[in-house]
Amino acid sequence: MPKVGMHPIRRQQLIRATLTTIDQIGLADTTLAQVASTAGLSPGIVSHYFGDKDGLLNATMRQVLRELHAAIAKYRREARDDLPKTQLQAIIDANFDDSQVNPTAMRAWLTFWAASMHRLELARLQRVNDRRLYSNICWQFRRALPVERARDAARGLAAMIDGLWLRGSLRDSQFDVEQARTIAYDYLNRQLEGLV
Repeated sequence: MPKVGMHPIRRQQLIRATLTTIDQIGLADTTLAQVASTAGLSPGIVSHYFGDKDGLLNATMRQVLRELHAAIAKYRREARDDLPKTQLQAIIDANFDDSQVNPTAMRAWLTFWAASMHRLELARLQRVNDRRLYSNICWQFRRALPVERARDAARGLAAMIDGLWLRGSLRDSQFDVEQARTIAYDYLNRQLEGLV
């Protein structure tokens, strides 16, 4: 009988082991046995908590998404004011936070993006994430711009964040957060020029 309170601890341990395993050998070669080995547990424990590989991957992607949403909430809460420009800068900063651009997180995101083309649940999670990013950005732009212009600006900024992140993840050298942030801020400033 497992100790009371071990369930969430064990789940987190296995999710972290999944991220490490994907980082080391890729998704295709990741098995429940390898995740269990990385976590120092038996394969039966992984099955007990997640059922199968798809269940484990879904839980892991949900964790990665929770970390992104937590970063966005933190940056927005800590922003110096509630002006649209400041809140949009906070969204940009959160997407380039270390929790999102460290090598393990970047490989996990790339893996999940690629896998979402073939796994329905991962595709659904990715769509929800895309819509949430666009919606949050659009709402802030709508506070300063007419509706259609706000929608266009939001599509552009969401694409820029994803594009900068993707290009940075494919580089051999470390992701240049300051450069990515500067480029995204420049786009933001041009969209709000003369307004804020």
